[in-house]
Amino acid sequence: MIKKEILIGLIVGLIANTIGTLLYIIIFSDFGIIETYQAAVQQGHVGSLLALGAILNLVAFFGFLRIRRDYRARGVMIATLFTAMLILYYKVF
Repeated sequence: MIKKEILIGLIVGLIANTIGTLLYIIIFSDFGIIETYQAAVQQGHVGSLLALGAILNLVAFFGFLRIRRDYRARGVMIATLFTAMLILYYKVF
């Protein structure tokens, strides 16, 4: 049961990060999603895009804590750590 709750939080965290990244691109970019991503790859800013998208994980994390779903909040934290490792990969390589 605990693993299921953590998995749900992990999936919610990954989806929140994806939606946050797409919202940031749609709101603040003059180009489309694909063009913005290609420009970010060329300029080395993919990590920055992911980091800005991860801000939406804060809403999910504190939302789960507020409704006392601690294991789901733990899953969101794992998704955030996974995103941090991905950002580190993009920054180093």
